[in-house]
Amino acid sequence: MSRYLAYTSPSRGHLYPLTPVLDELKSRGHTVAARTLPSEVGMLRERGLDARGIDPWLASSELGDYKARTPIGAERNSVRAFAERAAHEVPDLRRAIGEEHPDALLIDINTWGASALAEAEGLPWAHFCPYPLPLPSRDVPPFGLGLPPAKGRAGRLRDAIARRAIFDPLARLATPRLNAIRAELGLGPLARGTDAFMRAPLLIYFTAEPFEYPRSDWPDSVLQVGPSGWEPPGKPPGWLTDLASPLVLVTMSTEYQADEKLVETALAAFRDSAVSVVVTTGAGDPSRFAVPPNARVEAFLPHGPIIERANCVVCHGGMGITQKAIAAGVPVCAVPFGRDQLEVARRVELSGAGTQVSAMRLKPDRLHDAVLRAIECKPGAERVARGFAKAGGAVRAVDSLESLVGEAQSLAAVQSPT
Repeated sequence: MSRYLAYTSPSRGHLYPLTPVLDELKSRGHTVAARTLPSEVGMLRERGLDARGIDPWLASSELGDYKARTPIGAERNSVRAFAERAAHEVPDLRRAIGEEHPDALLIDINTWGASALAEAEGLPWAHFCPYPLPLPSRDVPPFGLGLPPAKGRAGRLRDAIARRAIFDPLARLATPRLNAIRAELGLGPLARGTDAFMRAPLLIYFTAEPFEYPRSDWPDSVLQVGPSGWEPPGKPPGWLTDLASPLVLVTMSTEYQADEKLVETALAAFRDSAVSVVVTTGAGDPSRFAVPPNARVEAFLPHGPIIERANCVVCHGGMGITQKAIAAGVPVCAVPFGRDQLEVARRVELSGAGTQVSAMRLKPDRLHDAVLRAIECKPGAERVARGFAKAGGAVRAVDSLESLVGEAQSLAAVQSPT
């Protein structure tokens, strides 16, 4: 049996998809340690994992993307935040490796410093990615704007312009800082920041076609295992069974991004209607909203039991809640506010699993109509759900991790002197 050490960014949306993989590793007899948000350490320990918190500075750092005035400005803020975190991640992960003596590392793709150290350590290691993978491909538009795939010569020209004007400058913003860290670790420089996503021998990607676009030029290291809908165990509220159908679940981000407008608009859109509305505000404050009689607003609720009864999920386009709904065959109306959400919302629309509404054009009548159209997309959501179910999930992810470690151990045995 092997010892695995997982390292996550300060985001529940990254830890929760990984949790079934950690559970599967433990169920097979492996020793599993994790470094993650201090607030989630107790939950992981209850599952029998050796969990500890990441560096307090990392745990309290925020992306600050919501402070920008434009989507491009938000992307720049995110890149700067990831680069700033990277310098703190190196000593934090190095300390964890010294404490745990792992045989293999499982590293959040958003932890750039930890990823560089994992590469430098020489241990078997894998990335995991719970959001649309920003790895360039000739088959899809440049990441970030949620553009639809190109059609014809005009579409390819659009992509080329967007790549030069938007994506490449963002990559250049990250590259010098990444290369400075790599140089300190004795690693060679990257030509561009996105090359860091191809350094791990295995990249566990929590999605699958037909939600994700097909690519002909991604490396063999990318393993699509489908989404992970795991959430902390919790009893559904007693009032849930009393709600009339149709039922709409509305969610905000669990990492603050000033998306209160989504809840305000949803409550107004269905006020005095026959629709039951359940809202979870995540990082937002539930007390700030005026709640009509047909709605319930809470900070956190277990989403699973609500999704089982829902006709539609209205969300910010976070990959976790979006795929959780679709995996249950429930269509989505996505209202992206930034981050990877523009990409997620476009996939919702193009896969036929729901609709999207621009946050900049968000009004009650527009949202109301988009939700009704999304409800009609249930066959599309069910089609995507079947694709997710075939992807293999945590079992396939762990099979690949064990193969990776086994091959490394066999190679080491051959190379070691007798």
